[in-house]
Parts: sequence; C-alpha cells; structure tokens
Amino acid sequence: MEGDPVYGAGCLVRGGKMLSHPRLRPFVIVPLVVNVLIFGSLIGWGLNNLVAWVNSWMAWIPDWLSFIEWILWPLIGIAIALVTGYAFTAVALLIASPFNALLAEKAEELITGQPVQGLEGLGAALMSVPRGVFRELAKLLYYLPMALFVFIVSFIPAVNAVAPLLWLLLGAWMMSIQFVDYPMDNHQRSFREVRNAVAERRLSSLGFGALVAACASIPIVNFFVVPAAVVGATILYVEELR
Repeated sequence: MEGDPVYGAGCLVRGGKMLSHPRLRPFVIVPLVVNVLIFGSLIGWGLNNLVAWVNSWMAWIPDWLSFIEWILWPLIGIAIALVTGYAFTAVALLIASPFNALLAEKAEELITGQPVQGLEGLGAALMSVPRGVFRELAKLLYYLPMALFVFIVSFIPAVNAVAPLLWLLLGAWMMSIQFVDYPMDNHQRSFREVRNAVAERRLSSLGFGALVAACASIPIVNFFVVPAAVVGATILYVEELR
C-alpha cells in the first residue's frame, strides 16, 4: 500500500492552520456556522444515548468472551462516536457542499499559485447546489452497502469482536473520500476517479481520514473539522493524488 499515514494526518493539521489566512477566511464562515448547528445537536443527542448504545451492543457478546469486555467497551464507545460523527459530518457536508467546493478551489489557488477553473464565485457555487447534492448522495450510496455489512457483522457472536475495528477503518476510508472529492470534483474528476486516487495512496488517505473521523467525534473540535478537512484534502490532492 502506498503513502504515509503520518503525512496524511498532517495534511489535516496543515489545513487547520490555513483557515486563518485572509484569502480563505470568507469561505470558512458558512461551513463553520453549519457545523456549529449540526454538531451542537450531536453533542447533546450523543451524550444522552452513548452509554445505552454501548450496553446494548455488549449484550450481544457471548458469556465465554466476557473476559474481553474491558477491552471492547472503550472500542465500541469510540466506534459509535466515530460513526455518529461521520453521519453528522455527512449531513453538514450535504448542506454546505457548494461552499466547501469553493473553499477547496480557493485553497488550491493559494497552495499552487495557479488559478483553478472552478466555481468562480458565490453565485456559481449556489447554482451548483443540485450537482453537489447528487455528488453527496453518490457518496452515501457507496457507503451504505459497506456500513450494512459491518452492521451485520456487529451482531454475529464472536465475529462481532472485530466490528469496532471495521467501523474505525470504514469511517477513516469514507472521510478521506468525502473530502478529497471536493478538489477533484473542481477538476471534473468522476467519483470513480476519486475512489481510485484514494486507493492508490491508501495509507496517506487512511491517515488523513482517521484523524478527520477522530476530530469529528470530539466536542468543540468538530465545529472546525469540516473546513480544516476541506483544505487538508486539497493539500493531499495537490501533493500526492493529482
């Protein structure tokens, strides 16, 4: 597998540092407001349900595997936090997709010093809303069969011990695809090309996606994760995937 997971995770950190740049700051506002509303709801809803979800999942562990409950409890809790974080991130992305595409465009121009023949302003971004919605739905349809498979595995005795790890890997994989899609879509790359590019640099992509997924599950930090991930994915695209 090609790539470096530490480099991929570092792209998110670099993307976060770039958010304060004067040329990017105006394009961060809408995604940030959307995130505050979406993830503010997540914090209250998740805290009320997390313990109940973990306990119900643990009830499926057979008695002869009860000795590993002390390991599985935190893993299941983390997996649930990441899955719900991904779900709410998907909603935030669906709402703010045209603004994220515009942010990716401006970030690429800042990184490369070259103009991008993209949305060319807020008006064009708003006109692209239907296309952005269909793009997000394509990602959702790609995610659902894999999520269903892992969901089924989660209820198979003994085998379900690996389910938290599968959820973690799936969340990291989908986060990388979700955000790399923005700069690649600006260059009229198909969703298949996005998947192939991410797969070719799998370790870098998983490192990036894993840190995005982790940040999406942390209160307050998750307010800023979407714009930081859009810029971070643009860095990953320019330096490794293009």
